[in-house]
Amino acid sequence: MTATRSAGTTNVRWFLVLWIFLLAAIAFLDRVNISIAGPLIAKSYELSNLQLGSVFSALLWGYALFQTVGGRLADRLGPRRVLAAGVVWWGIFTALTAIVPPGTRLALVWFVIVRFMLGAGEAVMFPASNQFLSRWIPKQERGLANGLIFSGVGIGAGLSPPLISYLMLNYGWRASFWVCSVVGLVAGAVWYMISRDTPAEHPGVSASEAAFIASGLTLSSSSNQPSRLSLVPWGKVLTSKDVMATTVSYFCFGYVAWIFFSWFYIYLAQVRGLNLKSSAFYAMLPMLAMAVFCLIGGKVSDALTKAYGPRLGRCVLASIALLGAGIFVASGALAENARVASLILAGGAGTLYVSQSSFWSVTADLAGHSSGSVSGLMNMGAQIGGAVTAQLTPWIAKDFGWTASFLVAAGLCVLGSVMWLFVDPQRRLGDEETPVLHGLAADSAVRKGA
Repeated sequence: MTATRSAGTTNVRWFLVLWIFLLAAIAFLDRVNISIAGPLIAKSYELSNLQLGSVFSALLWGYALFQTVGGRLADRLGPRRVLAAGVVWWGIFTALTAIVPPGTRLALVWFVIVRFMLGAGEAVMFPASNQFLSRWIPKQERGLANGLIFSGVGIGAGLSPPLISYLMLNYGWRASFWVCSVVGLVAGAVWYMISRDTPAEHPGVSASEAAFIASGLTLSSSSNQPSRLSLVPWGKVLTSKDVMATTVSYFCFGYVAWIFFSWFYIYLAQVRGLNLKSSAFYAMLPMLAMAVFCLIGGKVSDALTKAYGPRLGRCVLASIALLGAGIFVASGALAENARVASLILAGGAGTLYVSQSSFWSVTADLAGHSSGSVSGLMNMGAQIGGAVTAQLTPWIAKDFGWTASFLVAAGLCVLGSVMWLFVDPQRRLGDEETPVLHGLAADSAVRKGA
């Protein structure tokens, strides 16, 4: 049933995007907190860096393996319920991280299981948000919307070093997990109260905002009735060269990003010799650079797409950003001064995130009402990349040095850059007879005829 419309012009869609930004920040706070608490946890339970890497990667394996499940759930049930349930889930398992009894011989097993289950719950986060965008955000605004949402990744990860360090120093490492858990549970409850699956269901959306949203969607009107959707078959998804190319590129992206999320703080402290406060400060810089450049990348992507089309605005921009990130990462790894290296590597993290909105905007355009499933598959690639780097990075560092670890990441940036050259964002999955059109008028005509 269509909700009663508010009078005047509203911007409910952007308020909800801002709340998803907050959920993304909390999600990454819950993920990255253990990398900051990692040295104390390792000391408390006598874990080596390789064992700590297994704990880090456990979350990512759970996250990766449940991406497509989370995406399909979002497609079927809608982003409102799926995101709310996911936030409750990961709030519970964040708290469970803090209850491992001291002196237990099963600490490693407990941490691995709990972090795996946390990752499984967090798997719904971005496929569900992409499903939200496909229903709420017209395509000419998706770059900025994705940029804003994924800047939450940088904010959440950037807040982790100072916040977790403060809580650890004053209240112990366990308190940091309790705080993260409570914050997440409250934010998830609020999301469920304020959100709806479609603009048609939200009483706060004005008629003018609803019309503007509808004018730029790549979905048919039936998308307002999720239970009636015919989703794109997996066979068509898995044989799409566009989906496969973005997935391989996102694997490379995830490998590089998770070096910063998992190991950067420890790298600064143990390898570059910075003290606790300095490590927390410099470990925050890549995350803040991600937040800022993610927003810039989304805005630039929308502007270029409007002026020159999605191939340049999404694909070429992402390709150049990944290549630039590789140059920064290689240069930072070779720099001798610790603080200079930190700044250059932060530049690499920021440049990497210029490409972030392109991944999610393109999958929303390609997949339409199956965007949760397809973006979940793509994001599984990134999280497998993250799981690989969580375990492979300390192994490479042990046998070949930390510089080699970062040079491998730089090489993967180049591979990820090349993959974007094979993507055509105008090919629609399961709807070849209705390609993604450049003009909003053409979009409107297609919907009126449906």
